[in-house]
Amino acid sequence: MKLAVCIVHDRDKNRLTDELIKNGHKFTVIGSTGGFLREGNTTMLIGVEDDEVDALRDLVAANCQTREQVVNMMPFEAGSPGAFLASPVKVPVGGAVMFLLPVDRMDRF
Repeated sequence: MKLAVCIVHDRDKNRLTDELIKNGHKFTVIGSTGGFLREGNTTMLIGVEDDEVDALRDLVAANCQTREQVVNMMPFEAGSPGAFLASPVKVPVGGAVMFLLPVDRMDRF
């Protein structure tokens, strides 16, 4: 058995949770925030049998796509306020990151 820890952008959360439920997966949702853009993420803890790992990976990949977003970035060494204008930069957002951890034992009470 494995524990999949999936960090998903909030825009992909509803689509992914619907598909997980439809495919019979049980999971726990934890709200989280991304570090770079400080946007909302969702962390999902999903227990999965070893033979279902590839199907879970395919399901996550099919429902969590990356996309580009334009953000205004200030220079790191900005002197006085107002001296520099923020420059728009395209950055990839969305998608998912999945960590797979071995589980020695799982008990349900």
